Amino acid sequence: MKLLLILTLLINYLTAFDYELEPKKISATTHCFFGYSEVMDEHNNGNMSNSCFVNMGTNYIVIDSGPTYSYAFQAYEKMKMIKNLPISYVINTHVHDDHWLGNSYYSELGVQIVGSNGFSSETRVAITRMQQRISPEAFLKTTQVIPLILVENEKLLDVNGTTIHLINVNKKAHTSADLLVYIPKDKTIFVGDLVFNDRLPSIRDGDLKGWTDTLEVIKSMDVTFIIGGHGKIVDRTSVDMTYNYIKTLQEEVSTLLEDGEDISDVVNTVVMEKYKDTNFYDSMHRQNVEIAYRMLEWGNE
Repeated sequence: MKLLLILTLLINYLTAFDYELEPKKISATTHCFFGYSEVMDEHNNGNMSNSCFVNMGTNYIVIDSGPTYSYAFQAYEKMKMIKNLPISYVINTHVHDDHWLGNSYYSELGVQIVGSNGFSSETRVAITRMQQRISPEAFLKTTQVIPLILVENEKLLDVNGTTIHLINVNKKAHTSADLLVYIPKDKTIFVGDLVFNDRLPSIRDGDLKGWTDTLEVIKSMDVTFIIGGHGKIVDRTSVDMTYNYIKTLQEEVSTLLEDGEDISDVVNTVVMEKYKDTNFYDSMHRQNVEIAYRMLEWGNE
């Protein structure tokens, strides 16, 4: 039976899309696979977010499992070449599907999957964004496996004597329930899509003040590594672009809203020249301004 499972996995690996993943060493314990700063499509097949492995001594934990079954399988195969360890936990930072559809592979291995209480049966949809936009070959065997262990406030995991703090932000920030993964021993915190540093963030599911307030807390922490969901900067400066963009967006839109400016004028006025050369500016910024206007308008009523 075990041989049959191995053969099945090997066949799936050989026939699926090759993500050409390369783990990047962050610290003595942590490696990450960094996604491309691109929209998910049949070219990258969803490889546009970060997935990280932490060596806990006799096993790994995984932070965000990636966009597909095949991606997760290939990532783990690469990590086993560095050190062949089992996985104790997969931790999903939030509900956007590029970060957790790889759960379908890890669940077959019997790995415990943890997420915030933002996950529920309603997280499953008939067709995911990923399934709509990537190739059938890359999506092969991918199913919607949501976490069974949900974190409402804070949960401590003890893995081989190392304490991992799972902290639910408990306010709307990037989403309605973002999860921080803090490992004090390693001075490392994984923050999911609260941090982008290679492209503009989308604020469509978030809250400007909740987001900046959370980033201020993260910036105040005694950590060496702040690892976000998009981008390769992992030191303490990784927060800066997202924080400054959202803070400035909030301030500029608020000022014009208080002056009684109409939304159509605000969208054209809040250009934020500093970010014009940042990835996704053309496709995302005007949309963010419009969302910010409506968000702040409702907040003022």
